[in-house]
Amino acid sequence: MPRHHQRGSAASGGSQRQLRVAETVRHAVADILSQGSAHDPDLEGHIITVPEVRMSPDLKLATIYIMPLGGRDTDVVLAALERNKKFLRGEVARRVNLKFAPDIRFRVDERFDEAERIEKLLRTPAVQRDLNSDLEES
Repeated sequence: MPRHHQRGSAASGGSQRQLRVAETVRHAVADILSQGSAHDPDLEGHIITVPEVRMSPDLKLATIYIMPLGGRDTDVVLAALERNKKFLRGEVARRVNLKFAPDIRFRVDERFDEAERIEKLLRTPAVQRDLNSDLEES
């Protein structure tokens, strides 16, 4: 009996396997960073959240989205993570059971900035006026 593989769409973020592996990698990286295992002075002074990891379809590349607490020093933290990439990749490989250790790349998660921008837009007088007029018409 043939097995049918469902391909994940762009909207879903990939296949179930990609999502499962990405979440496992996210937990591993978050644990490594929270334990201070990297021993880098630029990382030790920051609390870093890892809100998302995206895996390539072949699971050989992990794009890790990070955000330092408060959004401060993102360039410094990103540079420190790049310096420690080899160590972090080895730790991820040790903690995540995959055939190949994925290459990793770090990106700053800009969703927080985007959400803040939308919040500011929603609070502008023009939008408030439109929202109030819609409520009055209802």
